[in-house]
Amino acid sequence: MAKKALCVGINDYPGEGSDLNGCVNDAKAWAELLTKNYSFPSGSVKLLLDAQATRAGILDGLKKLLTGAKSGDVLVFTNSSHGTYVADADGDEALYDEALCPYDCDRNLIIDDELRAIFSGLAKGVAFTIISDSCHSGTVARAAINENIPWLKTPDDRRVRFLHPSLIGKSVLSNPFQAIDRSKVKHPQSKMKDILLSGCTASEYSYDALIGGKYHGAMTYFAIQAIREANYAITYSQLRARLIYLLDEAGYPQHPQLEGTTANKKKRIFS
Repeated sequence: MAKKALCVGINDYPGEGSDLNGCVNDAKAWAELLTKNYSFPSGSVKLLLDAQATRAGILDGLKKLLTGAKSGDVLVFTNSSHGTYVADADGDEALYDEALCPYDCDRNLIIDDELRAIFSGLAKGVAFTIISDSCHSGTVARAAINENIPWLKTPDDRRVRFLHPSLIGKSVLSNPFQAIDRSKVKHPQSKMKDILLSGCTASEYSYDALIGGKYHGAMTYFAIQAIREANYAITYSQLRARLIYLLDEAGYPQHPQLEGTTANKKKRIFS
């Protein structure tokens, strides 16, 4: 049985006011958790940070992660970065595709359909976990909250992990929170081979902040806290429930989503 992971973290982004602070720490924290507590060999956990995490770098890393995987293998992909959306090109319907923002997002995005195409070839019996600490729809133009709403300055230097499409030359939806995510229509959870834990709902933001003296994504920070509190033995469903409680208690208005088959949601994480 092979155990392999790809952990991506991007703080450095093009454009004024777009940088994040906690994504690199997130990637390193997930890598450390997997190697120290879930028996992932250190040589099988690859980090892609900032300038390494281009579109080509991430896609190549994913292909290497999945190539040759067979039944019984355990694979993990964590991504902490900005997310964005790509609006329907025809403009006749309020539809959009979710997209990850790699380091070179001013030239390239990674659309969710591309990821689904890569994941579709996964062999039966491979346990594949995706953890995405970003958000894909929103209205803010800059990462820092106080730069969008000057009077709303938070002591934790709170930022949103959403890169407005206008900042990278993409079409903007008039009301992104009422638009329909195309992938939710085409890819029902019952058909998913992977299990996905994402940072928030489609009408919320995933936050990047100074927590416990260090910058992290709020979802990542409290997810790892919940895992440690459970002595590393927790199911995906239990993790999501505990995570929602911890985020609410800490004052972060985001509700992580868990997508996958019912059977996979009941499994212990990373097994």
